[in-house]
Amino acid sequence: MSTIEASEIQTKPIPEMTDSRRLRVCHLSLTLCTGGLERLLVDFARYHNPDQFELEFIALGETGQPAEEIQQLGCPVFDYPLTARGKLARISQLSHFLKGRNYDVLHTHNAYPHFYGSLAGRRAKIPAIIHTRHGRRFGETFNERLQFALASRIADRVVPVSDDTGKRCKQIGWLTDGKVTRIWNGIDVDRFVFTGPADDFTAITVSRLSPEKDLITMLEAVKLVIDTLPEFRLMIVGDGPERTKLEKKSAELHLEPHVQFLGERNDIPNLLSQAGFYVSSSLTEGISLTLLEAMSVGLPIVATAVGGNPEIVEQPDTGTLVPAADPAQLADAILVMCQQKADWQQMGQRARQRVEQHFNIRTMIKDYEALYLNVLTTTRK
Repeated sequence: MSTIEASEIQTKPIPEMTDSRRLRVCHLSLTLCTGGLERLLVDFARYHNPDQFELEFIALGETGQPAEEIQQLGCPVFDYPLTARGKLARISQLSHFLKGRNYDVLHTHNAYPHFYGSLAGRRAKIPAIIHTRHGRRFGETFNERLQFALASRIADRVVPVSDDTGKRCKQIGWLTDGKVTRIWNGIDVDRFVFTGPADDFTAITVSRLSPEKDLITMLEAVKLVIDTLPEFRLMIVGDGPERTKLEKKSAELHLEPHVQFLGERNDIPNLLSQAGFYVSSSLTEGISLTLLEAMSVGLPIVATAVGGNPEIVEQPDTGTLVPAADPAQLADAILVMCQQKADWQQMGQRARQRVEQHFNIRTMIKDYEALYLNVLTTTRK
């Protein structure tokens, strides 16, 4: 049996709740700083159904711009670090806070909030506990696997953002199919308006400059590409701990005329519209929001076949997938994409259609809201 999808839940009739008040939902995350997960949380605040749901957000760590955006959208944000010493004391601390908030649903995001939130939420007698696993890089140690399995048994439902992540959740947590409901991530397709690919050999990548994005492999691939196609250019958008290392590597490979490091930018849709296609060299992914954004703008994709990427990119209609950590194969795929320039427009149109049909943020949030109701009606019987 495969992981249950959100669409399967929605086809079942959902009994009416016994009261007419709005349901109180708490999103519990580690941080509310820059990142894909945090952008999704802002979209939860922006696109939830305010007639039926009342949202609050708790960050157990650092907060930043996303927290400010959520508050501007009218949803309270609590910066609540767990300062007690020891796991049991931190669970008790969080449980005491949750008890006073009268939540109907506790929705945790990723490992640390999952463990403490699920145990504290059950102790606080919150009726429904939902957990979203946003990527597949977890459970590396025995202790991490044990904590995930324990928290997942306490939670009412575990929601991986891809089928690939779902398989890992079931394996690590020893979970049945009925406990796991896959809901693909989505983006605001209205923000990323279709412009189609630019008419030159310029690629773009947007990511945090961190080891798992493996941009060293991308730079090595670019070196191979320009030996054949000297006019090729790459825009790298984003910042992170590896920026200095990457800039040094680019200089060593004499890529300065070919590679631009643009840093953090707030005009991503405009930058995407200046590229002919999108390229990613990640070693691991859940459902990559940057891939979805590029496809929404209408860019063909060259990406590694990791995580949820094969669930996003349909070959050859919307792009090409290659093995991770292989500069030669990535370079070959980039060169083939450049040779297919006459097909970019059609590939971009199909990419946009795929995002609209399967990865729309409004659909994603409706799926979660249906899941909340489904779990609540089950637990209240």
